[in-house]
Parts: sequence; C-alpha cells; structure tokens
Amino acid sequence: MKNPIFIVIILALLTSCVSQKNYTQALNRAEACENDLKTSENARMLLETNLANEINKTKGMEQEIAYFKSTNTNLLERLSDLSVVSKSGAESIKKSLEALNEQNKYIKDLTSSMQRKDSINLVLVMNLKRSLDNFDDEDISIEVKKGVVYISISDKMLFRSGSYQISNRAEEVIGKIAKIINDHNELDILVEGHTDNVPIATECMVDNWDLSVKRATSIVRLMQSKFGVKPQRMTAGGRSEFIPKDTNESVKGRALNRRTEIIILPKLDQFFELLEPPVAAGN
Repeated sequence: MKNPIFIVIILALLTSCVSQKNYTQALNRAEACENDLKTSENARMLLETNLANEINKTKGMEQEIAYFKSTNTNLLERLSDLSVVSKSGAESIKKSLEALNEQNKYIKDLTSSMQRKDSINLVLVMNLKRSLDNFDDEDISIEVKKGVVYISISDKMLFRSGSYQISNRAEEVIGKIAKIINDHNELDILVEGHTDNVPIATECMVDNWDLSVKRATSIVRLMQSKFGVKPQRMTAGGRSEFIPKDTNESVKGRALNRRTEIIILPKLDQFFELLEPPVAAGN
C-alpha cells in the first residue's frame, strides 16, 4: 500500500491552485489516517496474539482432558479387576481364615495339654519321692525324661542275681508305686527290663533277652494281681543289654545297667489324638 502522505503531497503539487491552508489540512488528515491505520494494525496483531494464546490454552486443556479420561479408564478397569478378584477369592480367603483359626485353637489346646502333662508329671515325681523317701537313692531314681516320668529300680532291690523272682522288699516298693499309679487312671505304664552284658544261659532262660523280659513281666504281673493295676494300662518289655546307663567294663557300671524301669506315659490313643492336626471347617 502506498503512503497516504506521499499521495497527498503529489496531489498538492499537481494542484498548485490549492492554498497553503488547505494543504496543511490535507496533510494533517493524511497523518491522522496513517495513525489510525497503525492503531488498527496493532490491534489486529494483539487480537491475533490473544487468539493464538487461547488456541494454545485450549489444546493444553484438551490434552489434560484426554489424560484424565485415560487415567479414569485405567482406574475403572483396575477397580473392575479388583471386584472380580474379591468375588472369586472371597470364599478362599474365608476358608484360609477359618484354617488359621483352627490352627490357633489347635496350638492353644496343644500348649494347654502340654502344660497339664507337665503339671501331672511334677505331681507324680513329688508323690513318688515322698512315698519312697525311706529307700536308698542308689537303688531308686525318679526323673522326667523326654516329657515322661522314669522310675529306675536296681535289680539288687528287686531280684536275686540271674533270677526273675521278686523279693519281699521289692513288693513293698512296687506296692507304693502302684498306689500312686492307681490315682492317675489317665496314664499308662511301660515296664522295661535291662541287663548287663554278662551272658546267661539256664534251663529257664536262653539269654539276656529272656531275663529282661521275664523280669518285666514279673513286675507287671505283681502290679495286676496284688495291687489292682488294670492290665489294659500296662505293657511289659525287655531291652536286654542294649540300652546301658553306664559302661559294662566295671562292676559299678554293670550294677547300674541291671535295672527295671517303670515309665509312666499318657494313654497312647489320647497322645496320638493330641498330635493329630485339626481339619479346617468345610473340608
């Protein structure tokens, strides 16, 4: 576009008849037009800039909206998956919790039973020691091993050498033990015969196995027939020379090895029931 002032000047030169006053007015009008044009151009440029800014803002908002839509879609999908998992796993979780509760109850019951057994063992040991306190400690020992009560009686107190016939003094000892055993019907009794490693062979006994078994059965028979211990509660067994308490190389060691042990046990059926784990509800 040609400059308006230039046009006006040309016109003025061409029309020399135009007065100085008119020329000045025309020049002023031309400058005003130019200023208006500049102002309009500036306004146009400002509007274009503002429009571009608004377009950019709109694009940014559209991008944010698209991101939020994507995020919400992912969140809804996860919530949906969680809902499916919760529904499908609810029964399994319930069963697991029931199993844990049963296991906790089993542990508590087992702990309570063990504590009760320990208490019974303590009472047994105290009563036995009190009842047998007039006998030599070298001939009778009472202790708790592996959670059960062991009464170990030397063979010189119970039997003659190489014999399974019970002495009169032995009957007194067995009678006192039987009395305490009868006070605890929830317990069983295992009687074990033990020998040293000196071989034996007679008309009645082939070897130390025979001797150890016959000594155990003599004790069991006496407890049943004379002191009323129920036979269903008792077991007799022979261990021969194979579970020694001491060396068989000395007289003292062999004397310790020749013994009869009365072991007081929980009833085996109740014991195995105690060890059996609980079955979870619904199985």
